Amino acid sequence: MRIAFVGKGGSGKTTFSALFIRELARLGRPVVAVDADINQHLGNALGLTAHQLDDLAPMSAVLPEIKEYLRGENPRIASAAQMVKTTPPGAGSRLIRFAEASPLEDWCTLALHGELAGVRLMVTGAFAEQDLGVACYHSKVGAAELYLNHLLDGRGEYVVLDMTAGADAFASGLFTRFDVTFLVVEPTCKSVAVYRQYTEYASEYGIPVRVVGNKVADADDEAFLRAEIGDALVGWMGDSRYIRALDRGRRPGFEGFEPAGRALLGRMLAEVDATVRDDARMTSLAHLFHTKNALAWANRAAGTDVTAQIDPEFATPAR
Repeated sequence: MRIAFVGKGGSGKTTFSALFIRELARLGRPVVAVDADINQHLGNALGLTAHQLDDLAPMSAVLPEIKEYLRGENPRIASAAQMVKTTPPGAGSRLIRFAEASPLEDWCTLALHGELAGVRLMVTGAFAEQDLGVACYHSKVGAAELYLNHLLDGRGEYVVLDMTAGADAFASGLFTRFDVTFLVVEPTCKSVAVYRQYTEYASEYGIPVRVVGNKVADADDEAFLRAEIGDALVGWMGDSRYIRALDRGRRPGFEGFEPAGRALLGRMLAEVDATVRDDARMTSLAHLFHTKNALAWANRAAGTDVTAQIDPEFATPAR
């Protein structure tokens, strides 16, 4: 199951991503955690040191290798250089099975330990000096989109992405790659405005969005969120000494997380586990956005008609 955390900048989506990952690890569920935000803070929120993160190569740094591996023997793709972020799999493509080893484990994956045993972390990478003023951040996130396009994951297997802020995810087809999208909303007009913008865009493609409130201080905050969000509101997070300690650079054990927060994570996980993926619809959306990108820029960038990469006969193998 693929889960995205989105929201206004500063709303707490990285905090929620890390808490949800910790809860999955506590339950013994296998997790791939992907930091796909322009501000790369998920590793820190999971308690990793700067030294540990320095040893983790970003996905964007090995994108050519990832493309070559995923291309496999697909006759519709003449070279890895012709692959773009939306390239879908076809006959001959290499697929990544969640529980099986792939070269990505060596290239750009960090296996975590202790409380986070069973979690594998990947990061898309931050802007480098040579990117400033000349590159779009989606050049970094493209590796994550290709990964999801070629991933075979099933029930009991979880991929959690900490996404870019606001509606920026709609600049690519990445927002269609998830089973569940959690939108983190603060009890403010600005945060609610981002919620409305995001859900308006998502509804155009039939993407359901669940909402979790954050920084809820009192009953007035609760009433505000209920009035503005309605039935999409799964619950909310109030004051938490555990989160405050994390924000101050401490590393408390997860057993110290407050019961109300644990209950919210349980409701969120129930939402995820109750979701049934429509593979045909997800494939249809992947093809739609690959075509959109081809016409907008990818044909020109690849020097060929990349819509020919779509294999209409290819069906996702059983997981």
